[in-house]
Amino acid sequence: MPHNTEVADRVRAALTGREVREVKMFGGLAFMVDERMLVCVSAGGSDLLVRVTPDSDAQHLQEPGARRAEMGEGRSMGAGWITVDEEVLAAQEDFARWMQAALDFHAQGSGTKQRSKVQTTQDQDDVGPSPRSGRPTSHPLVPGTGG
Repeated sequence: MPHNTEVADRVRAALTGREVREVKMFGGLAFMVDERMLVCVSAGGSDLLVRVTPDSDAQHLQEPGARRAEMGEGRSMGAGWITVDEEVLAAQEDFARWMQAALDFHAQGSGTKQRSKVQTTQDQDDVGPSPRSGRPTSHPLVPGTGG
């Protein structure tokens, strides 16, 4: 069963003025801002999967119609992932509050991909001395470092 187009249209309207990409994800339609998922309209209904800040997670779970998101029965998605029942989203004020919660999460920069611990060649351009020998560090991908 496809996602609810009415809820998707409300999400689009709430994100007017932002660069948004829509992606089929989690069996529904996810709305990506800055390549990070903001919310997802669930397939088979009008529930909304919302990402919230970790420090507000417990508070949001106390709100009517909110529950821990699951990826399949009994498989919690963890803190910061909340599913909001479609009945709660009927009131524009409640819908707007959940959208704001997702935008607050996004504003913190949360959900960004962590930079790999392996440095890129560009990062290696400023190869300094080895802490042990005082000689320049060598790297096989960086010309002129003896690697």
